[in-house]
Order: sequence, then C-alpha cells, then structure tokens
Amino acid sequence: MTKTQNKKHQKSHMGIVIVGHVDHGKSSLIGRLLYDTGSLPAGKKEELEAICEKRGQNFEWSFLLDAFQAERDQAITIDTTQIFFSTTARNYVIIDAPGHREFLKNMISGAAQADAGILVVDATEGVREQTRRHAYMLHLLGLQQIAVVINKMDKVNYDAKVFEAVKAETIEYLKSIGLNTSYIVPISAREGDMLSSRGDNMPWYEGKSLCDVFDAFAYKSAPTDLPLRFPVQDVYRFDEERVLVGRIETGTLHKGDTIFFSPTNEKATITAIKNWPSDESLMKASAGQSIGITLDDRIFVERGHVGSSVKNPPMLSNIFKANIFWLSNKPLKVGNSYTIRYGTIESKVTVQSIDTLIDTQDLKTDNNAQSVERNCVAEITLRARDSLPIDPHSTNPQLGRVVLYEGYDVAGGGLISMEGYPDQRSSAKPKSENIYKVTHSVTPNMRAERFGHYGAVFWFTGLSGSGKSTLAVAVEKQIFENNLNAYVLDGDNVRYGLNSDLGFSPEDRAENIRRIGEVAALQANSGVVVLSAFISPYQADREKARAALPNAFHEIYIKADLATCEGRDPKGLYKKARGGDIKQFTGIDSPYEAPDNPDLIVDTQLNDIETCVAQIVDYIKANVIMDKKQNASDGRIVSIK
Repeated sequence: MTKTQNKKHQKSHMGIVIVGHVDHGKSSLIGRLLYDTGSLPAGKKEELEAICEKRGQNFEWSFLLDAFQAERDQAITIDTTQIFFSTTARNYVIIDAPGHREFLKNMISGAAQADAGILVVDATEGVREQTRRHAYMLHLLGLQQIAVVINKMDKVNYDAKVFEAVKAETIEYLKSIGLNTSYIVPISAREGDMLSSRGDNMPWYEGKSLCDVFDAFAYKSAPTDLPLRFPVQDVYRFDEERVLVGRIETGTLHKGDTIFFSPTNEKATITAIKNWPSDESLMKASAGQSIGITLDDRIFVERGHVGSSVKNPPMLSNIFKANIFWLSNKPLKVGNSYTIRYGTIESKVTVQSIDTLIDTQDLKTDNNAQSVERNCVAEITLRARDSLPIDPHSTNPQLGRVVLYEGYDVAGGGLISMEGYPDQRSSAKPKSENIYKVTHSVTPNMRAERFGHYGAVFWFTGLSGSGKSTLAVAVEKQIFENNLNAYVLDGDNVRYGLNSDLGFSPEDRAENIRRIGEVAALQANSGVVVLSAFISPYQADREKARAALPNAFHEIYIKADLATCEGRDPKGLYKKARGGDIKQFTGIDSPYEAPDNPDLIVDTQLNDIETCVAQIVDYIKANVIMDKKQNASDGRIVSIK
C-alpha cells in the first residue's frame, strides 16, 4: 500500500461486512477488488501465482485473503479478515467473514463491527441455505444498509434473464425477513466485471458498480446524538481521588454535568474529565472516547454501572427479550443459566421461555419449541436476579447487542428487545415530599378480634378468560355468607374510575397494578378479605403488589392455557385482538409471565367452577380465620395457617 493510502487508513473507515453461502465467491470478490484498485502490496499477486505454480494448482483471487496455510489447504475462509481499502471518494475496512456454518461465530463477530453489509449470491445456484442464514444474521444484528451482489455472471454467459431471476428470488427472501436493499449488482469477481470498473460484458445493466455502491452508503458518524451512555469499566484510586473510567458509547458529557448512574439511581456532578496523556483543560468528551471522570460526591459506583443524564437514563428491568443466534453445541433450554455481557455489564441470567424458534430456511416459526439447537435463531425471554440497565437495540444499537457465554465460551448473541415489558424504574419513583404515615390506634389484631378474621389480599392472576373474575365473585359470595367481610377488586371496574387515565402500554399496566396493590393493602389493613382479579401479566409488578403487604399477600394462579382461554373468549376480546382491533393484548402480542412460585394454583382447564371455588374458599379460610391461640402483639397483620 502507498504512503498516501496509509495516511487515509489512519482516519475513520466505513466498515463493510461481506457474507454469503460458502463458495459463492466472497474472498475472490475482495481479492480481485483490491488488485483492480491497486490496493495490494507490490508483487503480492506474483508471489502467490508462483506458490500456486509450485503446488501445481490454478491461481485463485481468494488466495490473496486466505492468510493461513490451513485455509489454502481446506479452500475455505475460517477467520474474520479485515482489509483496509480506499476508493477515490472514501476509506473502508472490508470485513471478510467466513461463510462455512462451522465458523458462524467468527462471521457474527465480524458483522457486529460493520456499518453496512454485502450479501454475495452465486448466479449459478441462487439463494441457498447459508445465504438465508447470513441474510437473517445481518437482519438480527440490525444492519440497515445492505447491498446484494450476484456473482459468477461469467459462468451464465452474462445472461440478463438469469440475473433477473436470481434478483427476484433474493428480493423475495429479504422482504420476508424485513430487509430492504437499494442495490443489487451483477458481477464477475473472476473477470472483474462491475467491480471497480463496469467492463463490457453487461451493457444491459444500467445501475451502479460495486465501488459506486460503496460510495453511496451513508457514512455512519459517531452516535453523539443519542442519549449519554457511559458504562463504567473500572474505578481507579489515586490517593484520595476516585476516577471512574470507561468508554462513552453514545452521547456527550461535560465537566459540571450531573451524571446519573443505573441501576443504583445515584447521581453526582462531574468535577473533572481525565484523559491520557493528561489534558487539564478538557471540558467535554463524546461517543467513542475512553476517559475517566471524577465526581463531587463519593457515591457507590462500580464496573457495570451505566452513567447517563438524569432526564434520559436506560430502562431498568430484571427481565427482557433477546433475538438470538445460537452457536453452542449444547442446546439452549428453558431453565438453563448463562452469563450475558453488553457494554461492561456482566450478569447471570436464566432462560425463562423460548418464545419463538425461527427456521431461517423457510421462516417457519415454532411457538412451542423446547430447545434451540446450534445455528438456530430464536426469540427468548431472559430473567436476571437483579435489575439491569437496559437499552433496547431499537433505541440504542451500541448497547442493545448482547452476547451469551457458557463458562468462558461464546454460546450465542443477538439483540435486546423490551417489547411488552415496562421500565421497572418508572414504577418505583417516590415523588412526594413532607409526607408522614399515620399510626392507627386500631390494630389489625384488634380488627381480627372484632370480625373473627384477618384482612388479607388474595391476588388472582391469569390470562383473560381463565376465570379470575368469575371465581372471585363466586368466592366473595360464599365467604360473605360465612361471615367474612370480603370485596372483589376487578380489573374492568377499577379502570372505570381509579385508573381511567391509564391505557394498556407496558408502563400503564405497571402503574395500574401498582395502584391496585396499594389500594388492596389499605383495604386489607382495614380488615377486609380482598379478592383482587387482574391479569397482572408481569411477575415484577406482582412482586411490587406483594411488597405493599408482604405478610398477608397470597398469589393465586388461575391456570388455563391460551387455547382454552381463547376458546372461551367471554368478552370477545381475543377475536378483536386477532383481528388487530386491540393492540398489546396479553397472550397475543403482549407477554404473560406465569407465577414462578404461586401460593395456590387453581386449574380451571381441568376442573369445574364448583371445584375451583371450594379450593379457593378452603385456602382463604385457612389463612384468615382468627385463631385465638395465636395473636401478634406488634400490630402487624399475620397470616394464620
């Protein structure tokens, strides 16, 4: 390479990943492109031609990239190779990613670094298995700029009809997975047609050459326009000074800014920005810079915490979805635990569910899959022990990619999604000030002495149509006739008044349950047996409701599968949801998390109403009726069993 080119390479480069089915000509394409544009070191081609002659084999353009002896012997690319390359308009780093299915891990590593992708398709074979898989991987990794090259046109005599047929097949598949391409270019890597120059063999093609396509891609600048994200890599201590170090992934920070850390919800003012070599005058730093900061307050911050502005922090959640590509020889299964990493965050997670398994060949989906095998794509739900700072890939591509590890090995990777899940931070923000709790002179035990039973919350959760309200009303009548003061809180009734201002977004669902949990706790404190009948689809929200009255909260799972509930459909809601008239309907396009460890399971799919009512009534009596031998002296509601 020339000195001029080397200077160019020291500047920013657009990353282009090249993928496709094995033997469709990716490496040959790059080798020929480098040769035609004078980007090879002097004598490199001649050196390889001599080696080929000595071995008694024909020279292949792919040998220019096959850096390892083993690769030449196997005739497949097994590593991800980066090649600096320049057109007259721009600098590039081309990422030659392996196409063989045994080395998909390397392909993913390469594609994750790219700004745009080139999908190579053989004109003689068309769209094949790995073409589909690699195209889906580009989609999974969130690449928005994709071009297709249909290679080996020389082998089909540069036939325009063949090109159009393969082009149509390719477009059909890409559209089916949500990918669009503005450029589909016929080329011959062997002969150099339509790479850096147009050649004379395809006058019928009036579009751009491959180099023109490269130059037409929009240059992706540093994501400074996105909200600030500063994942903390480490905390250094120099005498009395604490320096938080890390790389700014998105946004910009300034000396004097208030920085907010997740998941601890602590904040402080930036007193200095450190860089190396030291520049005491540094007043700001932006995305892509590795820096240190000092704070005016010694708040608790450690590796994995994420700094942001106060107004626009990441979401907090202990549960999220991931669209993943599985790479491990050991299948992913529900209940398996893995380590996830994104940014500097590392956490243990458990697979809560395999929501959808996708066949990248024909895009068939399996919603009842029990495992995800190697090289398969799936949408899964992961649960962490603690709340994690989370940015969905749709809002922050820099931190929205996740890698799963099994031990020290990469097992899979993909994109984070929070679709259907609320920001758990927003439902736990105390706003009121100068508020003081009233201490009652009448204790729960005094009320129990008077009424003969304790107050408690019996939280009925289950899908719409499982029978929650029907059972709650029937149970209320029966225990009322047994002299228990009972009241049903029903989802529809509450939304007529108290929660009439709320919709059905994940955030509104969380707030709906938070309010109900507080109301139910107040009623139970007054001595009422509260029968709370709500879908309450998220385990985290039900746990918050339990926290309002932990000693007298009973989670009752009204169990019936989706098919059974949809078959009942007493309000016609499933029909409307299937028809698109109701959005974010639980079980259809919004998730339902069955209880991890409910206090009682009532199976309405297997049992009739009378049996279910009797089961619940017996459970309630066992937990609330006053036992004269047990009486708490501290005024707390107790659960008598």
